Amino acid sequence: MSAEGHDDIWLSGRPAQQPARRAERRAERRADAGVAANARLTASNAVVLLALLAAEGVTILRVRELLTPHVFIGMVLVPPVLLKVASTGWRFARYYRGAPAYRRKGAPPLLLRLLGPAVVILTVVLLASGVGLLLVGPSWLPLLLKVHKASFVLWFGAMTIHVLGHLGRCSGLLPGTGCGEHGGTSPGPPRGSG
Repeated sequence: MSAEGHDDIWLSGRPAQQPARRAERRAERRADAGVAANARLTASNAVVLLALLAAEGVTILRVRELLTPHVFIGMVLVPPVLLKVASTGWRFARYYRGAPAYRRKGAPPLLLRLLGPAVVILTVVLLASGVGLLLVGPSWLPLLLKVHKASFVLWFGAMTIHVLGHLGRCSGLLPGTGCGEHGGTSPGPPRGSG
């Protein structure tokens, strides 16, 4: 009798795997690889953002003298910020829609989940008001400058908590160092859905 087509035939001391189960495991591995790729993209982009934000922070110290670099760096920040919002938004949507691979990874700590929408909104207001300052006429400049300054103060507080919250959970930002694995914690068992 041929072993082909029979799920209960033993080969090499093991029962033959069912094709459906093998396909399921392959799909699970692909999904987990997608989660890991999203985590690497988000972490790598965060490194770029931190460098750009540090440079932008230097220009704030003497913004009148460094207005041109301040504006230039602010404009350069827009694409990485959009990528960060997209990659974290993807994880958010997949997790809360119940994708098993994202549920296995777990959610960020409650404080970071609650802070996330504020960080996104304040970032959008800060960048939009900065870009608006370049585009509007003189009558709008005082209002937009106030919005830009006020949103910066609020954004800086929220981002400080956000960055410290992530640095406290990561042993590093490079792949294989623990960041982004098991919900961003250092290696260990995955957290439950929180």
